[in-house]
Amino acid sequence: MEPTIVLRTAQPYLARRESVTMTEFARVADHLPAMFAGLAQRGVPIVGPPFFRYREIDMAAELVVEAGIPIAAPVEAAEPDFVDTLPAGHYATVAHIGHPDELMAVTARLLDWAQSEGLTWDMTPTPTGEVWAARLELLMTDPTVQPDMHKWETVLLFKLAD
Repeated sequence: MEPTIVLRTAQPYLARRESVTMTEFARVADHLPAMFAGLAQRGVPIVGPPFFRYREIDMAAELVVEAGIPIAAPVEAAEPDFVDTLPAGHYATVAHIGHPDELMAVTARLLDWAQSEGLTWDMTPTPTGEVWAARLELLMTDPTVQPDMHKWETVLLFKLAD
C-alpha cells in the first residue's frame, strides 16, 4: 500500500510507558489486557484501536514506548496508568498486513517515502535519541480473534511538522 497524508484531531488516551530495548518490547504490549479490563470495569468508552506510541527512539539502546488506548474524554488514572492526548495535525500513514516482525521494513519505507516527498517529521534529534511528537503503530487486529500474526493489520501514523 502507498503512504498517504491524513489530518487528525487531538485524541485523549489512557497509557502506560516503558523504557525497553527491541528485544523487551513485549513488556509494553503486555499492559494492554489489564488496561482494557480497567476501562471496561469503569465503563469508559474506547473510541479506537489500541496503539504503541514511540516517544523516544534510540534503536541501538532503548526506546521509550507507550501502550495506549483511545478514549472519548480524559478520565482519572491511577499510576502506572496516565492520560495524555495525541496531538492534532497532519500524519503520514500506511497500512500493513503481516507479521509485526515486518514493521521495521515498513517503517523504513514510510520514512524513505516522506524524505522523497520533501516532508518533515515532528521530531527532535537529541543525544539520547529521536524525540517524536507522535509516532504510532495502531493495532487494527484483535489477537484474541485472529491469532495468526501473519494476518494482523497494523497502521503506522507518524506526525508531520506543522
